[in-house]
Amino acid sequence: MSHGNMNLTLKVWRQKNTKATGKLETYKVTDISPDMSFLEMFDVLNEQLINKGEEPIAFDHDCREGICGMCSMYINGRAHGPKSAITTCQLHMRSFKDGDTIVVEPWRAAAFPVIKDLTVDRSAFDRIISKGGFISVNTGNAQDANCLPIPKPDADASFEAAACIGCGACVATCKNSSAMLFVSAKISQLALLPQGQVERVSRAKNMVAQMDEEGFGNCTNTGACEVECPKGISLENIARMNREFFMANIKE
Repeated sequence: MSHGNMNLTLKVWRQKNTKATGKLETYKVTDISPDMSFLEMFDVLNEQLINKGEEPIAFDHDCREGICGMCSMYINGRAHGPKSAITTCQLHMRSFKDGDTIVVEPWRAAAFPVIKDLTVDRSAFDRIISKGGFISVNTGNAQDANCLPIPKPDADASFEAAACIGCGACVATCKNSSAMLFVSAKISQLALLPQGQVERVSRAKNMVAQMDEEGFGNCTNTGACEVECPKGISLENIARMNREFFMANIKE
């Protein structure tokens, strides 16, 4: 074994489909470079399984650059693993030690049913967005940016909310499986901008109603979602969403 490489024990959740009963299976991986990403280590494991004629582990991934949020693994009891403000694809094996046992599970939430192994169905998020995460604008030539004065604090707060990648770590982390950090980020980013005013009264009401219908839990302000969010989305957005929802009910 080359210097500094690791041998690890992995306990990985295996589940054939949504209806099947899943369980943790144990695998050994050897000679893992500390410079590999967590997903590259999984690629090595899957290659081993394929070579043995076994079914590879299903997991979501796309960009592998921390942009898409698909690499949703629950690692040793933490969404996206032991580091803060990163997605699983940005987690490197140097965060672990030789001989470690690593437990890898899917997101756990009634509204995120497991499709297979570590892959969950997050289409609930898409349905929430379709209820109000958009703006109505007249198409045609784009307005000159200077025609729409936006106060700098509002622009900054909207930009920070818009950083949400919809990965669902907030839901997986929350003891109530609440989606309020995600939904509030999507509501905030539009409520703060002039372009978002057309749907402003109906947006919060409709998106919250869909969130409830999908079976997400309520927020009890433990703040775990903000801590585990790879983009550091602020709890302030939840307060803003609550204000938007309250105002919508008064106006209607």
